[in-house]
Amino acid sequence: MIMRIFQVTTHPAKEAEFSTFFHETAIPLMTSTKGIVSVLPGAPRENSPNEFCFVMVWKDIESLKAFVGEDYENPHIHPDEAKLVLSRTIKHYDLVEG
Repeated sequence: MIMRIFQVTTHPAKEAEFSTFFHETAIPLMTSTKGIVSVLPGAPRENSPNEFCFVMVWKDIESLKAFVGEDYENPHIHPDEAKLVLSRTIKHYDLVEG
């Protein structure tokens, strides 16, 4: 399984607007996506008020590529969030089950 960590930093003063998008669009989209085993959405904390993230566990690389395409190593964003996002990062790991 593949663990995908997607982090977003919003533009200043766009936190509330992004939070609405995150809860109403992004979380439902990701939790209903075929091939995802687990989705852990992360909301900002006091010391990082404009940072959001997803930790996703994908069944396999083929499922991930079916969702984002062959260019899965680069972060993709929904068109509705483009104007709200200052920066984004993506990392992939092989899931270690204990």
